[in-house]
Amino acid sequence: MKIGTCVSLDSMEGISERLGVLKENGFDSCQLVAWNPSIWTDENAETLRKILAEYGITVSAFWCGWEGPKVWDFYDGQQTLGLVPPEYRQMRIQNLCDGADFAHKLGITDVVSHMGFIPENPYDPNFNSFCIAVRTVAQHLKENNQFLLFETGQETPVTLLRCFETVGTDNLGINLDTANLILYGKANPVDALDVFGKYVRNLHAKDGCYPTNGHDLGVETRLGEGKVDFKGVFVKLHELGYDSYVTIEREISGKQQLEDILAARDYLQEIIFEVYGGTSC
Repeated sequence: MKIGTCVSLDSMEGISERLGVLKENGFDSCQLVAWNPSIWTDENAETLRKILAEYGITVSAFWCGWEGPKVWDFYDGQQTLGLVPPEYRQMRIQNLCDGADFAHKLGITDVVSHMGFIPENPYDPNFNSFCIAVRTVAQHLKENNQFLLFETGQETPVTLLRCFETVGTDNLGINLDTANLILYGKANPVDALDVFGKYVRNLHAKDGCYPTNGHDLGVETRLGEGKVDFKGVFVKLHELGYDSYVTIEREISGKQQLEDILAARDYLQEIIFEVYGGTSC
C-alpha cells in the first residue's frame, strides 16, 4: 500500500518544484488535482511525463475539475457542483472527457471528480438525465481503458450505488474520501463501505467533523482529530481486499499543510502496519 499526497496541476509553472518537495519528503505517489483545462495539452503532457519519470513518482489518479461556478455548501452547492446542474452539464461532460484524454497521455487509468448532489429520489427527472451524462463520460473513458471515479461526500452511499446500477457501465469506481462523508453529513466511512466497498479504487485520507448547521459543511481537521475511525476504515478495506493507494489530502495551505501531511503519514503508517502487517506500507 503506497501513501502519497495531492499535487496541484492548475499551472505547469512550479510543477517540478512541487513534485520535488513530494519526493524530498519520502513520497513516491500522488494524485494530480487539475482544474484548468487550458493546460491539458500534448506539449504539457510530454513535459509532465518526463518530470514524473525523473523523480520516480507514480500518479495514482487524475483529479479532474470542471468549468463554471462551484460553491461548497448545502445550498448553492446543489445548483453549482458537478454534472447535476443541467445548465453546466454539457460543458462539464466535455471537461471530464478532455481531462481523461490528457490523463491517458500520462498513462493514468483512474480519473476522479465530484459529480454533485445526486438526487436522492430515483423518480426525480434530474436523476435519470444525470445518469445519462455520467454514462456518456464513462463510455468515453472506456475507449481509453480508464475508470471514472466518483469522490464521495455529496450523496448518500445508497444513492451512489443506485447511480452505478443505473449507469450500468463496468468502469465506474469510487475515490473514498474518508472525511467528506462526515463533512457533508451523509454517512461514516466505515459503514459506507458495507454499501459500496467493492467499488473503491482510490482513497483520500482526510479527517473532519459533522456539520453543526444546515447550510455549511463540517470542519476539516488534522488526521486523528476528527470523527473518522481510520482503524475501522482500514480493517474494512483489508476485508475487502483493498491494497492500493492512500492519498493524504489536507485542504489548507502554507507551512502547516506540509506539517500536517507528514504527521498524517506517520499516523497512517502505524495503523496500516497494525491492520495489514509489515508488507503493505
